[in-house]
Amino acid sequence: MKSVKDLKTVSSNVKSLAEGALADSGGLLRLAPCWVPRSFLQPGKRLKLAPDDLYAFGLNRGGIDERWFASTTPCTNENRTPDEGLSYVVVAGKRFTLADAVSELGEQLIGSAIWNKYRKWPVYSKFFDNMGPIPHHMHQSNRQAALVGQEGKPESYYFPPQHNNVGNNFPYTFFGLSPGTTKAQVRQCLENWNKGDNGILDLSVAHRLKPGTGWLVGPCILHAPGSLCTYEPQWGSDVFGMYQSLVEGREVPWSLLVKDMPKEKHHDLDFIVEQLDWEANVDPDFKRNHYLEPVAVGASQPPGVMDRWIVYGRVHGEQLFTAKELTIEPGVKCTIKDNGAYGLIVVAGEGRMNKLRLNCPKMIRFHELTEDEVFCTESAAKAGVTFENTSATEPLVCLRYFGPEANPEAPEVGGTKPG
Repeated sequence: MKSVKDLKTVSSNVKSLAEGALADSGGLLRLAPCWVPRSFLQPGKRLKLAPDDLYAFGLNRGGIDERWFASTTPCTNENRTPDEGLSYVVVAGKRFTLADAVSELGEQLIGSAIWNKYRKWPVYSKFFDNMGPIPHHMHQSNRQAALVGQEGKPESYYFPPQHNNVGNNFPYTFFGLSPGTTKAQVRQCLENWNKGDNGILDLSVAHRLKPGTGWLVGPCILHAPGSLCTYEPQWGSDVFGMYQSLVEGREVPWSLLVKDMPKEKHHDLDFIVEQLDWEANVDPDFKRNHYLEPVAVGASQPPGVMDRWIVYGRVHGEQLFTAKELTIEPGVKCTIKDNGAYGLIVVAGEGRMNKLRLNCPKMIRFHELTEDEVFCTESAAKAGVTFENTSATEPLVCLRYFGPEANPEAPEVGGTKPG
């Protein structure tokens, strides 16, 4: 069975199917690829999606430049398909959403701490792959997003070398605002929206992006992501406001600035400026407080195994998500224990994960099923998952992201240990 089209969609009473899959696999769920288009962006062509399928949703919907992982978060695109942004579990010729599985199995999948507090899997990750830079924008805080019935969105970035053989058009990201910038200057940029380039980037600083590193970005901080393919563990929300009017000659409509603000505030420039966390945006030590270098997990690791923290740190005192990169050399077999449930994506190689086969595809058709994405339950993670690299030549490399407060032992930003 190679295609989503061959699967029967199940939308209720998925518990027995999910429990059967967990028993057969050793606490794991196989996930199908979840593709997301963006009408205002240009695909970077590094997601391994077949070139003929980049506009599989239709030209009017835009190109596919995102793949979401272990997602129970609906995408908020206009004219979206009913399940856009939702990951599907694949088992025995059937499929059902991971959201339905979490709803019916609860703590059996994600653990009691996350289930009791959130009653859902509250995070997700994605590959974000664009040909050029995207607009200088922010994601609202919980308080701000609640005004329109949404949740805020802190996020993080890691640039996997396996997906960045080329940097595309602009591998630099503008973060925040230059120290000394005034609110009046930002307001003036909003006033200039329809005059062409509103000049918001004149008030910011760009940082060169380096494969194998990352950043942690809290809510209400402006950022204009550059053109590296990015792995992005983040909170389960799709809110944003774009503060830049023109990108690479393409118009950014005012509607994308105010889409997640109350309607009565859509032309209140002072309100829009105040959406920004000013202290965080003009922080003179922005890089030191947000830049991430990989940090080894533990003081020693088995021969042929390297596990590293790639996303860590806290946002306003809370650990909302973390991520690790696991590399296993050819022929090596090991058992990896983790504190919580996680979503996993393979970025290189082949092998096994408990009773599931892992294989990093070279090219994927839009409806094609793969063997590169898995959701691991908390109980399986704590008991230990057995990984085996079955290749004779290529490392097996997997990225896995975790939910809130799953890894209290993780480093803080800067690579230091908590405490």
